[in-house]
Amino acid sequence: MQYREIKKTGDKISALGFGAMRLPTKNGSIDKERAKKQIYYAIDNGVNFIDTAFPYHGGASESFLGEILSENYRNKIKLSTKLPQWQVKKYEDMEMYLDIQLKKLKTDFIDYYFIHSLSKDSWAKMKDLGVLKFLDEAKKSGKIKYACFSYHDNTETFKEIIDAYDWDACLIQYNYLDEQNQAGTQGLEYAASKGIGVFIMEPLRGGNLSKKVPKEAEEIFNSYKVKRTPADWALRWVLNHLEVTCVLSGMNEEAHVKENLKVASETTPDSLSNEELEIYDKVKEVYRKLMKINCTGCGYCMPCPFGVDIPACFSMYNEKSIFNDKKTGFLYLARLGGVMGGEESHAGLCVNCGKCVKACPQNLDIPVLLKDVSTELGGSGFNLKIKLAKIAMSIYSSFNSLKQKISKN
Repeated sequence: MQYREIKKTGDKISALGFGAMRLPTKNGSIDKERAKKQIYYAIDNGVNFIDTAFPYHGGASESFLGEILSENYRNKIKLSTKLPQWQVKKYEDMEMYLDIQLKKLKTDFIDYYFIHSLSKDSWAKMKDLGVLKFLDEAKKSGKIKYACFSYHDNTETFKEIIDAYDWDACLIQYNYLDEQNQAGTQGLEYAASKGIGVFIMEPLRGGNLSKKVPKEAEEIFNSYKVKRTPADWALRWVLNHLEVTCVLSGMNEEAHVKENLKVASETTPDSLSNEELEIYDKVKEVYRKLMKINCTGCGYCMPCPFGVDIPACFSMYNEKSIFNDKKTGFLYLARLGGVMGGEESHAGLCVNCGKCVKACPQNLDIPVLLKDVSTELGGSGFNLKIKLAKIAMSIYSSFNSLKQKISKN
């Protein structure tokens, strides 16, 4: 296994990390025996970073890891999980969730503790609630070793967050189709320049870059002298970047684990040839042709006076068009509907003011396109869906608060 050092912490992290968001399932629940064997196999073959989060597998992922990470295996890995910031209403909630997670994971401390899914709005909220003080106190008490955050928003806000605190690591979405989306290459390089660890999520875009590859793109990959699967190609592209510390892969098949271990062991920074990089460029062009909206994500249309996150709306719409991924609608509701924190920023907020049209270098008729996005991803009764989802989140948060109070008494 290849290891990459985080300058800030001194930890040498395996280039491949095991993401516990998409563990194998059986009858709707985690298939514990299969998942345990896969995780043990990965650790036995050099993986030393395991990542989970409060909501993964309906909240069961953390408890499962607490069951299987005996003292022997716990000592072999760095463990990370995430604070569900969208459920935090006051400072004490942060302490409550951390204590719940420590209990579920059956550990005295969490190595890398991430504030989950920060955006411009949720960052402002969490700052006001004292999240930076909370992180300092959690480190001081020994409940966490390193303070980190995961991110889904633009490069500008990403840099602002990086500069606002003495972070140890961050987690961003990055793959060969997302060079300019969200934090992007610019954000990756900026974070790495600060010496903090940069972990990568969605290297396969939720499996779409491995399972739903267009035939034309697959033929381009297969034209290369060395035969590789689309997943292999996707992982190599990310690992080729010197700034990347570790790629988190949501593995749930034994074959996935073995293939990913092989790729992570072979692909060192800047190891791809010019010929290989040209192949990626050709494949990316195939995907661009399939996109419904020729948006480059430049952000000149922002900020929208009415709060619409135009680049994010178009990115999700294109993703739905290319991959026909059923999860896209849920992510649209969760992120742009404000369910995971922050203000609503979905396409339905557009009032056709026309400001964005004047600013768009691609001359896109943005208000018309936003109507298409709203119809495709929001659908009828979208505002009601948002309200119901927020109510469900609030009930879930109140239940956990009550449960924690009872356990203390």
